[in-house]
Amino acid sequence: MKWFLILWAGPVLLLTGWYGLSYYDMSFGIFMLTRHAHDLVFQVYGHILGIPPETIPPLVARAIAFDSLIVFGIIAFRKRKAIAAWWQRRQASKSGKLALPSEESLSSAP
Repeated sequence: MKWFLILWAGPVLLLTGWYGLSYYDMSFGIFMLTRHAHDLVFQVYGHILGIPPETIPPLVARAIAFDSLIVFGIIAFRKRKAIAAWWQRRQASKSGKLALPSEESLSSAP
């Protein structure tokens, strides 16, 4: 599961980091982080896909959001027993019902 998250988060962080730095032209002397490279990349992708370049970033953001929902859904499915136990404890504490003590805990009290 750890590698699954790393292989999902790595490209997402790399892409969002590049997009943010190149969008605001914080290049630190690296051509790939310049605004010119940013515009060129989206022009190339727009030409390949046959769509206007300015429509690509929202499409990528929606794809990342959808993929994130799938990843978190997989994680929730794998941890469903722990989540259900947490939810039951939470609901019991909200309603004021305390868990019943075991018979052994008070039966030997003086």
